[in-house]
Amino acid sequence: MMNKENIKKVVLAYSGGLDTSIIIPWLKENYNNCEVIAVSGDVGQGTELDGLEEKALKTGASKLYIEDLTDEFVDEFIIPTVKAGAMYEGYMLGTSFARPLIAKRLVEIAKQEGADAICHGCTGKGNDQVRFELAIKAFAPDMPIIAPWREWDIKSRDQEIDYAIAHNIPLKITRETNYSKDKNLWHLSHEGLDLEDPANEPTYEKEGFLELGVSPLQAPDKPTYLTLDFEKGVPVALDGVSMTAKEIILKLNQLGGANGIGLLDIVENRLVGMKCRGVYETPGGAILYKAMQLLESLCLDKYAAHKKQELAISFADLVYNGQWYTPLRKALSAFVDVLMENCTGTVKLKLYKGNIIPAGIWSKYSLYDPEIATFEEDEVYHQADAAGFINLFGLPIQVQAKVDAKQKA
Repeated sequence: MMNKENIKKVVLAYSGGLDTSIIIPWLKENYNNCEVIAVSGDVGQGTELDGLEEKALKTGASKLYIEDLTDEFVDEFIIPTVKAGAMYEGYMLGTSFARPLIAKRLVEIAKQEGADAICHGCTGKGNDQVRFELAIKAFAPDMPIIAPWREWDIKSRDQEIDYAIAHNIPLKITRETNYSKDKNLWHLSHEGLDLEDPANEPTYEKEGFLELGVSPLQAPDKPTYLTLDFEKGVPVALDGVSMTAKEIILKLNQLGGANGIGLLDIVENRLVGMKCRGVYETPGGAILYKAMQLLESLCLDKYAAHKKQELAISFADLVYNGQWYTPLRKALSAFVDVLMENCTGTVKLKLYKGNIIPAGIWSKYSLYDPEIATFEEDEVYHQADAAGFINLFGLPIQVQAKVDAKQKA
């Protein structure tokens, strides 16, 4: 058990949302008026970071670090996951791969500041507590971890609001708009309130619900075309203009969002055993995944493609379960990098009312041979060869059938 008397300085993962806003005064009340150092990892939350320092200091933090992690987030977490084709039950892992990165920076600052513990605002029902704490253990295995949701008497977000009001903590939400959200440059998640009942349709057309785009019903009647260039599985240009992967994702968010792309409404299986319902906005991510899938259809042979699809499930499980900093995840990324050696080319897509429609694929490494695949006359494929192939390929079935016939006789 943690000895609270030894906790003099705590580094807090701070977003400025409801949970972490009330945690600062709660820590000071329950941990001997300890010093609280707030750390916000900037993974593309945008305006959510505005006014964060003033709020953190007013509620009792001694200082606030705002760490720009966006480039590392894209290059070291998002792109390797997209290259792997990893999705968890259709979810593009937007929250999942952000947590290990933020946690690593928390540890670095905790060591720099000589902190006695690290604190996070994740609930005891969620996945994020696991993701944060496994990453902390990877870099500071003996660091005490404080998780208020597993200690305090607060039982609901409504009670959190009561606590905030009693402690004069300003909030950007009301009881009626109190969705649990997570936003970064890759996605936005929505949970809670009416979404807790899977029978309720999300209010996509309601003003203010969607933040990264519009409902497909509200998207333009004219399609948007775009081209994406890849080098070894990494996006390097959009519509012929060279950009960083981060710049491409941000631009795809705009194009995809405007066309109602990337909405996902799922009931997913959480790591802690329960099912939960979430609505996700991932417009740029949905486009990138589709483009990669199309490029791979040209550049990967059958057995490599099928094995990659099989291992993508394992990769997604590792990311979802907070096991980013493990030998297996690193090994799977190395496997993917080998397969991506020839995944260089251009993909053209048409975006229309929530749909991503293929409009052309090109690659100098394409394994598609029109002369072999043609329905017209050719000089390279001898159709008579298929008879011997089928005889050999079907030999086990033929032998089994003969044995079965003998047994029945």
